[in-house]
Amino acid sequence: MLLTADVGNTNIKLGIFNGDKLKFKLVFSTDKSKTSDEFAVELYTFCQIYGINADMIDSSIISSVVPQITDPLKKAIETVTGVKSLVIGPGIKTGLDIRLDNPSAVGSDIVCICVALKELYPCPVIVVGLGTATTILYINENRAYCGGAILPGVQISLDALSARCALLPSVNIADPKKIIGTNTTDSIKSGIIYGNASMIDGMIERFEQAAGQKCTLVATGGLASSIISYCQKDIIINDDLVLEGLRFIYHKNKK
Repeated sequence: MLLTADVGNTNIKLGIFNGDKLKFKLVFSTDKSKTSDEFAVELYTFCQIYGINADMIDSSIISSVVPQITDPLKKAIETVTGVKSLVIGPGIKTGLDIRLDNPSAVGSDIVCICVALKELYPCPVIVVGLGTATTILYINENRAYCGGAILPGVQISLDALSARCALLPSVNIADPKKIIGTNTTDSIKSGIIYGNASMIDGMIERFEQAAGQKCTLVATGGLASSIISYCQKDIIINDDLVLEGLRFIYHKNKK
């Protein structure tokens, strides 16, 4: 079995594949202060809860955008499973054609998402990532990653609103009762949910205009389920794109 690890700024997601099937997932918060032993305890507990024999995990690969966590997590995986992990970075074959000004600056999570998209969906593809930041990426009809847009994430925007406006309360991301709010809390919810949904619809239209063709539309990230249902576009939600991309990349590099 293959253990995949997606280390993001907000959450760490672990996935275990048996062949090409994602069998188990675990999501826990990103904590830079944790030691390798603490990560090992969490991984071991994960295996115990789901009845996974750690000896059955014979391979591992990590994507990390938090360098402080990469080595402790890598050591923890080796402690629990005895497996040394591949880490997405220089020297790793991805098979992805990156048509950016500086391809080496692309984050490992973005690489994994694009690899998964070009393998799983008809191209061209536009993918909206709703995580700590909101990213909108474009893969052309030749399955090359051609760039995109980066915006403040939904939660970042909401936190900034309450922090910078003294009279506005802190509000959880939740379904708005209506588009036209009749109190402050409902108005903020409407603005955050419908505002982001409308932004996504509008950006997709502009991307498709620039591409000169309609695209497959996909969304991923922890907040996708909260926002995408309010979009007017027909957008597929796949929250496991990084894990799927890691699976494809592992098989390109295994010896």
